Amino acid sequence: MRILICEDSALLRAGLVRLLEDAGHEIVAALPDAGELTTRVAETAPDLCILDVRLPPTYTDEGIRGALALRAADPALPVLVLSQYVEERYASDLITGSGAGQRGALGYLLKDRVADVSDFLDAVERIGAGATVLDPEVVAQLLTRRGRDERMARLTERERTVLALIAEGKSNQAIASTLFVSEAAVEKHITSLFQKLDLEQDEHGNRRVLAALVHLEHGTTAPTHPTLPNGADR
Repeated sequence: MRILICEDSALLRAGLVRLLEDAGHEIVAALPDAGELTTRVAETAPDLCILDVRLPPTYTDEGIRGALALRAADPALPVLVLSQYVEERYASDLITGSGAGQRGALGYLLKDRVADVSDFLDAVERIGAGATVLDPEVVAQLLTRRGRDERMARLTERERTVLALIAEGKSNQAIASTLFVSEAAVEKHITSLFQKLDLEQDEHGNRRVLAALVHLEHGTTAPTHPTLPNGADR
């Protein structure tokens, strides 16, 4: 996979380059800030862009704004944003700024996840393949924020757990393994929770996680229904 990195920390940037190259990926650019981001993306045509949330010169939301600009220019471009801490507003901006009609894959992970090399590389692969992968801490905050919504109140504790695991990018098989239940049981929980959240089944299987989180964030009925990664439908 051809990957562009935009990270101001020289140490982390070099570490990401080495880690991803060792895993067989090609790094087409490694930028210290977003100044040339749009130009370099146009020149190198990466398969995935990895950006830090906070970049020079203000170290506030340059990375998020850069990610939103990239997805506005090319909605199909997979983007992975890395953050030092859980920054719910920035995560919400990225999720809600990437409308449910867009098809590009999306990731938002804490930088601590990079330390778990196998999980990080797996997330990179899944995002590059079209999945939506969100950090468990971000998922927890988004779910908590909407916890008193009447739709969430309809869910059982197990259904809430399954929804969080879906949003983290886990497949039905991985959820079943995590919860020590059968895949059939997982499918039953997923069908039930989507019905309770008023999310109708449609053709767009690759957008269901994003649609569910938009729905939970805003309390409105999303036009598409959430996606399970890795091609799973329900």
